[in-house]
Amino acid sequence: MKVNKESLIGDILDYDQGTAEFFIEIGMHCLGCPASRGESIEEACAVHGTDADELVSKINKYLSEK
Repeated sequence: MKVNKESLIGDILDYDQGTAEFFIEIGMHCLGCPASRGESIEEACAVHGTDADELVSKINKYLSEK
């Protein structure tokens, strides 16, 4: 799987639950909430004031090393 800013958080977590740590790092502690699972990376980063490109890069690096 390769993610981008439009990727849905729920889809990413379903693919690999280990990615949760990257969302928690940006302050997104409500990963089980239905609303957060339906958000894109870009939407979540906008709400939490973080860089979506940086998060995408971290997640893709993690997934590529598995």
